[in-house]
Parts: sequence; structure tokens; C-alpha cells
Amino acid sequence: MKPSTSSSGVFKPFKDLKVLLESKSLELQPAAPPTAPSPASKAPEKDPADRRPDHLIFKEAMAGVKPISRAKCAAQIPRSPAAESTPAEPNPDQEAVARLKNLVQYGTGFVVSLTPEYEQGMARGTNPEIARRLHRGDFSIQDHIDLHGLRVPEAHENVDSFLNNAILANKRAVLIIHGRGLSSPAEPILKNKVYRWLTTSPWHKWVIAFTSARLCDGGAGATYVLLRRKPLKKRFRKPPKTSPLATRQSD
Repeated sequence: MKPSTSSSGVFKPFKDLKVLLESKSLELQPAAPPTAPSPASKAPEKDPADRRPDHLIFKEAMAGVKPISRAKCAAQIPRSPAAESTPAEPNPDQEAVARLKNLVQYGTGFVVSLTPEYEQGMARGTNPEIARRLHRGDFSIQDHIDLHGLRVPEAHENVDSFLNNAILANKRAVLIIHGRGLSSPAEPILKNKVYRWLTTSPWHKWVIAFTSARLCDGGAGATYVLLRRKPLKKRFRKPPKTSPLATRQSD
């Protein structure tokens, strides 16, 4: 077929197609009607009574409901068995640390007088409570001397000078550090010598009492000495035959 042109000379390609369709009596197929939604997917219609504002519907639903206070709500929460507090078992390690702390700081919790290394001496007629108070630390230590590293002659000279200066300075409680003598082959040498010097002339007339020190001051490796303000007179100075001082506890 020869394409048609208008009288104005413009090419119109769809004009011949229209003529062809009319001549063939072709009909266009109608478009498929839209499918109706299934009953399941159709949104339910609200009852006319429920078409009020939401806050009015909620208010009507909550009518007669009383709010629970926070305190009652917290009290009604059941506690699980694991959350219930159970008494803590005593910790033996903590108890041991506490006893050791008291022992080191205050000398409590351990009867030192029953150990072989403990020494105690009192002048005749002295109240035993004086020695107990001395060992307990009731008397403030006013001076001390350390004999570590000294031989016996040097230690003796130093002790004499130390006690003499303490008496001249009116010092009552002093500390002599002599060591425990653990390196000695038999008995502690300096420790025994200090005991002898304190219980013989010239110092026994100036000594009221002496005891092994507390652990914080050297323990069995040191000795507290309580001095008199004035020397003991001769008529009260006569010692028993066993010892210049009335009592002694040692190994």
C-alpha cells in the first residue's frame, strides 16, 4: 500500500492504519476489570459506636481501674531465692590477718610470757603489775640503744654510757636492742650479758624492772628497762641469794 499524504504534503503514517483496522473490523480487547479484594484482606469496618476519639474510648475501658502505688508495687515483687541475703561465712584468712595486726601493733592475742625467749626481772618488793605494764607499752620509751654488730666489751661500754646518760637526763623508760642471738652457736650472748649487767652492780640499784619488748619494738630481741629517779638505798637493796632481782622468766 502506498503511504498517503495530505493535501498539504504532510506525511501521516497512522491514517492508513486506521483505515486498515476499520476495513478488517478489528476490535480492541477490553481491559480486564480490577479484581475485588478478598474478604480476608478487607479492613474491618468499625462499629459506629467506636468512631469516637481514642482518648474517650481508652477512658471508658479504664473505668473502675485503680492505679497501684509505686511503694506497693515494689513490695509485691517476689524476690528470687538467689537474691535473698544469706549471712556471710566467716573468712579464716581475714580473721588471721586481724589477729596478726593486733599482735604486731598492740601485742595482744598472744601470751608472750609463756615463750622460752621472754625475759622479765623486777627489783625486790616491786609490784608485778609494773612489769606487766612495762611489757604492755604503758610507759613511753624515751631513748634506745642498738648493740647489733658490737662485741661484748664494746657493748658493755655502750650500755654503761647509755644508762648513765639516761639517768642524768631523768629518763625513766628506755629500750636496749641486743638481738635474739639466732646466729650464736649455743645461747644468745649479748642478750644474756644485758640481763647480767642490769641485775648486778652498779645498775641493779637503778633498775625497777625490765621485760622483753613488744614485737613492734623488737620482741625477744630487745628489752624495756624502767629506771628509778634515785638509787635504791642499801637496806632495801639486799637481793635474794638466787638472783639480784626478785623474778626472772627465761629459757
